[in-house]
Amino acid sequence: MSSSNDNAAAAVIAFVSGAVIGAAAALLLAPAPGREVREKLSDIKENAADKMKRLAREAKFRARCKSKGDEFQYDGGDAWI
Repeated sequence: MSSSNDNAAAAVIAFVSGAVIGAAAALLLAPAPGREVREKLSDIKENAADKMKRLAREAKFRARCKSKGDEFQYDGGDAWI
């Protein structure tokens, strides 16, 4: 990988990590009972896990297509085919 791709990936990872840490801190410091905070964190964790699985599948697909030399075609929907 080139260094510009590495820098872009590091920037995205840093941004996502900061957002997650900030959201967790906001939830933990908010004046709410412990049970509510634990439920919120559980919901966030489940949603994040699902989203990360979806993004990993999409990244794997894009990497596989790019390694074959295929061009991506946009069908107007939510996914590249």
